[in-house]
Amino acid sequence: MLKYTIKRILLMVPTLFGAAVLVFFLLRLIPGDVCELRIGGEGGYVDEDAIKVCQHDLGTDRPMIVQFGHFIGGFVVFDLGESMWTGKAVTHELGLRFQLSLQVAIMATIVAVVIAIPLGTISAIRQDTWLDYAVRTFSIAGIAIPSFWLGIMIILGLLISTQAMFGEPWMPPIEYVSPFEDPVSNFVQLIWPAVATGYRYSAVATRMTRSALLEVLREDYVRTARAKGLFEKIIINRHALKNSMLPVVTVIGIEFAFLMGGLVVTEQVFNLNGIGRLFVESVQNHDYTMTQALVMLVAVIFVVTNFVVDIFYAWLDPRIRYS
Repeated sequence: MLKYTIKRILLMVPTLFGAAVLVFFLLRLIPGDVCELRIGGEGGYVDEDAIKVCQHDLGTDRPMIVQFGHFIGGFVVFDLGESMWTGKAVTHELGLRFQLSLQVAIMATIVAVVIAIPLGTISAIRQDTWLDYAVRTFSIAGIAIPSFWLGIMIILGLLISTQAMFGEPWMPPIEYVSPFEDPVSNFVQLIWPAVATGYRYSAVATRMTRSALLEVLREDYVRTARAKGLFEKIIINRHALKNSMLPVVTVIGIEFAFLMGGLVVTEQVFNLNGIGRLFVESVQNHDYTMTQALVMLVAVIFVVTNFVVDIFYAWLDPRIRYS
């Protein structure tokens, strides 16, 4: 197990290096120049001398290989440079947004797991009953309904219901508050985007749980456990459910990693200043430094998440042995 863990950690290095090469050089193929945008704006007058000074200050006039070496060297020591648009340290900008996106992703994952595992289990146990059809309808609706639309409906529902009950409309706070400063306000603000995102997230996990559990329930060791007279609850919890969680854990891990950079529209709906919103702004402003840092952050999250999921397999299924 230790040997496998070390090997997987070492394999992260070429994976991240390949991602760095792709993001760095592909970004340079995008038309546009951050200096032209900063100095002239959209369609404004462009002073060539000022642009040259700006490019020299930002280092974009240096050879590509030199810029790439500087980028890799900074990434190794966690120095991602300064934003080409704001001039602030990239790590500072990311720190402000990362906490919010991470919290929404964790809360959405908790919501999804709390919904998906019980419903998927019930659907598998009560196959082809009205409960199964209800759960399947619920999960299909979750896949079909965009999370941003559900977010809009949640906000409208809060406004209408509070207007009817208390005489004046209420909606979640707009300004982000750290959970360490005011946990109640923080929870009230972020629970709604977490529910909107977690519902779609849970729909995929519910169907995966149902399919995996149905397959395991047909295995010989489950029939043997029933033949020995074990209670159905023990059979489901101890023998079937745990062994059916491998594909479910994979889906949960991938979705969690996706949430860290894929909540662009949902963040716009709930006015959250997270990673997804920063992604859009940095691309619009041709901020290469910020964009490549964000892409690498998402790449690191995906690589680490897949590593954790692989290690988690051994705990879920004792038959798995890493060598």
